[in-house]
Amino acid sequence: MSRPLGIYLHIPFCRQKCVYCDFYSLPHRETQMDPYVSALRTQLAGTDFSGYEADTVYFGGGTPSYLGPRRLIALLDAVRAACPITPDAEITFEANPDSAGDPDALAALRRAGFNRVSLGMQSAGDGELRAIGRIHTMAQVRASVEAARKAGFDNLSLDLIYGLPGQDLPRWRKSLSAAAELNPEHLSCYGLKAEPGTPLYARRDTLPGDEVQADMYLETVSALEARGWRQYEISNFAKPGRESRHNLKYWTLGEYAGFGPGAHSDFRGRRYAWDRNLEAFLRGEPTLSESQAMAPRDREQEWLMLSLRLTRGLDPADWEVRFGRPFAPLLPFLKRCEAAGYALRENSRWCLTPRGFLVSNQIIGALLDETQKE
Repeated sequence: MSRPLGIYLHIPFCRQKCVYCDFYSLPHRETQMDPYVSALRTQLAGTDFSGYEADTVYFGGGTPSYLGPRRLIALLDAVRAACPITPDAEITFEANPDSAGDPDALAALRRAGFNRVSLGMQSAGDGELRAIGRIHTMAQVRASVEAARKAGFDNLSLDLIYGLPGQDLPRWRKSLSAAAELNPEHLSCYGLKAEPGTPLYARRDTLPGDEVQADMYLETVSALEARGWRQYEISNFAKPGRESRHNLKYWTLGEYAGFGPGAHSDFRGRRYAWDRNLEAFLRGEPTLSESQAMAPRDREQEWLMLSLRLTRGLDPADWEVRFGRPFAPLLPFLKRCEAAGYALRENSRWCLTPRGFLVSNQIIGALLDETQKE
């Protein structure tokens, strides 16, 4: 019986680099797009997928929609040629509104088998968009959503960012309401972080403080829940049955294989990542920036960390079956979190509350420390 697999293709091209972005993406590389598609097809064809069947395919970036439908369809065909894809597979491409408003292009992608679009809205305020280096407008967001619906896409996700430079809670509410009015099946809402090495880092003092961002987060959870989007992960909300199946693989220790510079994998018992080097990749000389076989203790820690990112939390019985160790030594810490309002117990499962998600890094770190005491 074939094992399920997620396939991720990294598209490192974008029209303009956003001031907050620390992903591997490169502007103004249009002449390298066709060679890149060829190199990706070669990498896919040279991978042993025996024993696997892809049930999710995800084109991320960068800006995959910037490649255009011809190249995206060629890459999806290459995935099909290399690995069987289930009939009900979730096949997603990320898009920016400035390159996703052509109904004919979107219709071609839909006919080719793409069935989910993840659109980078980020904000409903054109001034806020300019402040972070985005080159689209809210009018283009609305036009892209309309074009996607017209092309037959009934699974649409919008990305939003809160905590933008100079943003306050009322402005965030406006963006959240504008996104909800577009009625996507899925919403991802991320708090902005100024990563070292990005242009935004030099003006990180313009970002709202931690307390304001916390208020924005709690507002997001309550407002979206009231409008029918269920939170299922720290930053992700979905209509019933429309959770991102691909991203759930990351959070549930499912297997996935990534292709292209900067892509990560957890495949055939190893975690590895391809070096962020487009030129070497185009020469047919991709190298790994990291690779390791996962030890049982590493898997235990991953399981704890990732399970607590999900609103469904973790199941002690699952821990004991997976890892053959008692969960009881970890219960006193979780009970202290429960008493503080950071965690709750639902039937046999433990999960974080919205307040707990705000300090999830500290909670998860402390829980991991508890596993070392056994």
